[in-house]
Amino acid sequence: MSFLSGFYAFLFYFAVVLLIVGLVNKLVQYARAPAPLKIPTTPAPTSSGKVALRMFREVVFFESLFKGNKWIWIFGWIFHFGLFLVTLRHLRYFTDPVWPLITFIQPFGIYGGIAMVVGLAGLWARRVLVDRVRYITSPSDHLILLLLLLIGVSGLSMKFAVHTDIVAVKNFFIGLMHLQVNPLPSDPLLLLHLLLVAVLLIVFPYSKLLHAPGLFFSPSRNQVDNPREKRHIAPWAERLEQE
Repeated sequence: MSFLSGFYAFLFYFAVVLLIVGLVNKLVQYARAPAPLKIPTTPAPTSSGKVALRMFREVVFFESLFKGNKWIWIFGWIFHFGLFLVTLRHLRYFTDPVWPLITFIQPFGIYGGIAMVVGLAGLWARRVLVDRVRYITSPSDHLILLLLLLIGVSGLSMKFAVHTDIVAVKNFFIGLMHLQVNPLPSDPLLLLHLLLVAVLLIVFPYSKLLHAPGLFFSPSRNQVDNPREKRHIAPWAERLEQE
């Protein structure tokens, strides 16, 4: 086992553990946060089934963003859909044999990578060119966008410019899943790409990227609009009443 392979093996084990621990901690924190008021954004659904439908539209189509700002919606949806395709495409490195659906999605994943970069460029331009958005943009926002953009560009570069041994890359990650460290190609662009991905996994639970799972805990989206039919009492208030 080379030092390089061992280092990246340790890096990804560390990144995945930190990702899981950070996500679980945040999700527990979200679940325990009190929601003392009924505050669904109107017009709001009046049943649990309609709430589920609303959440589906929000997660898949970004419904509220579409109503609020069409330009942001275009770039945001392009980026997220491209990221979704890229994620599916990369599952081939963790499955053996590769699932038929993942095999089918491979060519679309390439276009997804291009869409991901285009969407990110548009979202970053918005933070630079729009005065009111630039005013509330922090350095961390720029760093996250830069990190995602570098991941996308480096990945596309390995597809169209500097190729790497993808069979060896797959063997490396399949080995990690079985607690084995197989040789990793020493191509600089590949190493940069993997380093950036590991950094993304590490910072994900502690950054604004956590809006992905956080959306499901938003009371303005996940509450049923039935204050007249059913009294809403937060769990902590119920405990006080019982005492």
